[in-house]
Amino acid sequence: MVGTIRIDTEARPDLDDPIAAEKIVSGRPLTGIRAAHDDEGRGFWSGVWASSVGAWRVAYDEIELCVMLEGRVRLTGDDGSVAEYAAGESFVIPKGFSGVWETLEPARKIYAVVA
Repeated sequence: MVGTIRIDTEARPDLDDPIAAEKIVSGRPLTGIRAAHDDEGRGFWSGVWASSVGAWRVAYDEIELCVMLEGRVRLTGDDGSVAEYAAGESFVIPKGFSGVWETLEPARKIYAVVA
C-alpha cells in the first residue's frame, strides 16, 4: 500500500543556494528548498522553496506549479509578458518559458515540477 505525502507548509528552507553569477540580473539572491517528494524516475519533484530578494534569468525545461505562501514575485517573459504573484495566489510556469524571475519581497512557495 502507498500512503500520501504531506507537504509541510510551515517549512522554512535555509537560504543557502546562491544563484549562479551569470544568471543574476540584480541583487544577491539566495534560494533554498525543503523537498517533500522527489521521483526522479517519473520526473516529478515537490516541496517548499524560498528566496531572498533579487532577480535572475530563468529558462524552463519543465512545467512548474507554484503556490505562494509568503512574499511577492514578478515574472517577466522574454516575450514582454509581465505577471506578479503574492501570498495566497497560484500559477503555472509552462515548459519553454524564459525570462526573469524577480523576488520582490522574501518569498516562500510550494512547488510541484513535472519534467
